[in-house]
Amino acid sequence: MAREKESERAAEAEGTPERSYREQLDFLNPIARPLASRKLTRKLYKCIRKAAKHKQIRRGVKEVQKFINKGEKGITVLAGDTQPIDVYCHIPIMCEDRSLPYAYVPSKSDLGAAAGSKRPTCVIMIKPHEEYQETYDECLEEVEALPLPL
Repeated sequence: MAREKESERAAEAEGTPERSYREQLDFLNPIARPLASRKLTRKLYKCIRKAAKHKQIRRGVKEVQKFINKGEKGITVLAGDTQPIDVYCHIPIMCEDRSLPYAYVPSKSDLGAAAGSKRPTCVIMIKPHEEYQETYDECLEEVEALPLPL
């Protein structure tokens, strides 16, 4: 029984091979700026995993947009490979108007997986929480240091 499950997992892994960071960059939108580096992307995924454990994330365009309008603070993480761009192109403008930090990561499927979902996600907002404050502050500092697009 256990061997069957292991072989199924191996078959699934072979069927959908994970793309490297470099390969994911080929599928980016033209508006995906500022793009998080490989190191920052990993830190953001780690912070998202911790936030998801404590139910401190907002997931999806509709939910993130609603809470940005309500004045909620946090780091907004957008997927750079979302098509069509019109789905979420207004989110960075809303973030800039309210001085909220935001960054793009290369893959929406990895973003969804970091949030603990099998479904790809194009936008996530990470809210601050004392349980993972150190990781959150590191990410916040690095995301704010990224140059904003012109």
